[in-house]
Amino acid sequence: MKARPTILDVAKRAGVSKSTVSLVLQGSAVKESTRVSVRKAMADIGYVYNRSAATLRSSSSGLIGLVINDLRNPFFTEFAALFQMELARNGFATVLANTDEDPVLQTRMISSLVEHGVSGFIVSPSYGGEAETLAVLGAANTPTLQVFRSLDADDPRFPFVAPDYLRGGRLAAEHLLEMGCRHIAFLGGLDGRAVTEERMSGYLSVLSAKGMSPVVLTGQATRSFGKDMAAKLRAEHPEVDGVICFNDLVALGVLSACPELGIRVGTDLRVVGFDDIEDCQDSYPPLTSVSCNIPDFAKETAAQILGWVKDGKMPQMTARSPVQLIRRASSGA
Repeated sequence: MKARPTILDVAKRAGVSKSTVSLVLQGSAVKESTRVSVRKAMADIGYVYNRSAATLRSSSSGLIGLVINDLRNPFFTEFAALFQMELARNGFATVLANTDEDPVLQTRMISSLVEHGVSGFIVSPSYGGEAETLAVLGAANTPTLQVFRSLDADDPRFPFVAPDYLRGGRLAAEHLLEMGCRHIAFLGGLDGRAVTEERMSGYLSVLSAKGMSPVVLTGQATRSFGKDMAAKLRAEHPEVDGVICFNDLVALGVLSACPELGIRVGTDLRVVGFDDIEDCQDSYPPLTSVSCNIPDFAKETAAQILGWVKDGKMPQMTARSPVQLIRRASSGA
């Protein structure tokens, strides 16, 4: 039988040293042209990296567990895809787990990933069962970065990074005031959740400074909730001429309900979403939204977990990424 190609064969084919090939395989920093040359040499001679053997030698699996609370939400799907691609560019693989907002399933999946020896975790947690999930992660002693939501924002073992939700709510409210709105409502988000309170607090602070009364209707962050709230506003709060939605799904639900209700979006009712998912550009009318700049967020998140796993550089305890308002026709912009 023909001998299996070795790392020395790859080095000879690519015209580099064995150590350079090792750096490429480990995802370490090398010139892009060198990385491309080594990868091409591997493909040409049929070299397959023995990840299991490498794990035994280095105690690093090259796998990062990405645990997401709801992949049916396009916001989280976009983040997961971009994060996975960024890890791949650095020689790491992503093991994706969708918990579907089920804390019991979340704990079970994290336990399973620990058993498979992942080198690190990125967790956007489900609500509930925080103590159980924290116990599993703590026992694993694996680098873990919380994103978007937190199990415990004050636990020094698990840094937390999220967009600047408070500023986003403020930008949305200031924009609607600028567009002439005098009665602004906030729709969606579950009561008592930190993300809801942060997004709402920016809105509340702006209205308070203007001496305006808020209208807050919380609930599930879904399109169906948005549709129901559009009808509720028309029936019970006809004075409302602007709405800030907890996320884009709620806002898109509002947009879809308005034609049947005889409401002209962008004129009778100005609508702002939050997250700026891709659907915002293609809705009718296009949806104004607070952008969390997910491409940059995914890239920075990948850099932080890789720096922690590879170099032992733990991220800062809490960080907020910048947001910006993307103005479109739904707010009359």
